[in-house]
Amino acid sequence: MSSPICKRSMPHYGVYVRLGASTLHGVGVFAVRAIKKGTNPFRHDNSTMVWVEEKKLRRLPGGIRKLYEDFGVLKNGHYGVPPNFNQLTPAWYINNSTNPNMRCGKDYDFFAVRDIEPGEELTIDYSTYSE
Repeated sequence: MSSPICKRSMPHYGVYVRLGASTLHGVGVFAVRAIKKGTNPFRHDNSTMVWVEEKKLRRLPGGIRKLYEDFGVLKNGHYGVPPNFNQLTPAWYINNSTNPNMRCGKDYDFFAVRDIEPGEELTIDYSTYSE
């Protein structure tokens, strides 16, 4: 017999998104429930970034270097990436758009700029936080 599970301890608690096939580019992030304007749908994401100097990547094999280029935040010659690429969370998969529904805060947190409907892909303008 299993013990009762508190609603707040259910694995879906606080989850707003899932990964899916994108019509914009490869894999995208999609709302699984309504996201109100101003909400950070990744607030339970405890991932951190480490900063790696871009010139240190020049000698890496192309496939490894592409991880930094595809997922990293480029600022002042450094890539901000997860401590290990096996720790990519949904936030790392948000696709670029010139008409985004998300914005990036000063600490690289993401916030909805308008209400987002279930099934809608989350997008952001990369140029607002990455070179």
